[in-house]
Amino acid sequence: MLDIADELHRWVEQGRDFAVATVVAVGGSAPRRPGAALAVDADGTAIGSVSGGCVEGAVYELCQQALTDGESVLERFGYSDDDAFAVGLTCGGVIDILVTPVRAGDPVRTVLAAALEAAAQGRAAALARIVSGPRELVGRALVVGPEDLSGYGGFGAHPELDRTVAAEAGAFLDAGRTGTLEIGEQGSRCGAPLTVLVESSVPPPRMIVFGAIDFASALVRIGTFLGYRVTVCDARPVFATEARFPEADEVVVEWPHHYLERTEVDARTVLCVLTHDAKFDVPLLRLALRLPVAYVGAMGSRRTHLDRNERLREVGVTELELARLRSPIGLDLGARTPEETALSIAAEIVANRRGGSGMSLTGAHTPIHHDVTSAPARRIGSVA
Repeated sequence: MLDIADELHRWVEQGRDFAVATVVAVGGSAPRRPGAALAVDADGTAIGSVSGGCVEGAVYELCQQALTDGESVLERFGYSDDDAFAVGLTCGGVIDILVTPVRAGDPVRTVLAAALEAAAQGRAAALARIVSGPRELVGRALVVGPEDLSGYGGFGAHPELDRTVAAEAGAFLDAGRTGTLEIGEQGSRCGAPLTVLVESSVPPPRMIVFGAIDFASALVRIGTFLGYRVTVCDARPVFATEARFPEADEVVVEWPHHYLERTEVDARTVLCVLTHDAKFDVPLLRLALRLPVAYVGAMGSRRTHLDRNERLREVGVTELELARLRSPIGLDLGARTPEETALSIAAEIVANRRGGSGMSLTGAHTPIHHDVTSAPARRIGSVA
């Protein structure tokens, strides 16, 4: 649901009643992942998607029904060989969808509104909702966050349930993950079993592009398109200008390694070194390869790559650290233009992030969708 937080937050502020359908579990080749949502307001306006079109019509009707009767419902959609025209997923997958009414006066509205506001403002928040269990608990929610959201809302059941789910949701939020957990109604293995969906909303990941060249301009555009907060950094003020990179979130004139020393990065940050100049690359990569970031790539020919590796070894970079470097940067697409090169770099970043092989899907026997960013269902008390 937090994937359409901007629009839903506006609906809340406008006082609209609506119902939201959220993917809570998937199996097989389902097109959307847990957390994807479709919402329908009382006037019939729809936003979002849960299946890329396969079951949207049926889910739309479920949302309208939920607005009428005020009840949350969990529905499963899949493909049936016996009736290929039945409502289901033609891709062969299975999805479970929770439909929740959000109407004026409903207790859950206040809780969801807090989560939507935080997500719309770019603040970190995790929304936990009961998706299966005793009927009276399905759809109830609580919000956790690093600020004033912690413990906002609750399930109205055993007090330990709220405490346990809040702690688990906090762990999901720290990892920026969305997924489900299984827990007893009393917050442990005791009591009726519950399934809880935890949706995490975290600020956009960072892409830092070092080297204010024409290839960087194309990479900024595709990085923004992929949802990154993009920074361009170069020590040369004549090249590092906002006029040359209007789509960048930030343009920094500073020696690259000095900027990297002082800026904040995390496990989702990607670093793209396009300078292919030893005086910039060596001190920058020496630092970058020792940081807990998601991706470090460097542009250059294979000869440049070999020469750069030797220079890095000379300044103490280990073979294990060098193994993290993606160089020459990007996948082999035969790219020539800056735009094609940016596409090859972005493709490698996505493959690295999602666990893809980078191979053509034609003739391959690998999964189309790799589930590496959504947490699987886990039981309380088990080892994750």
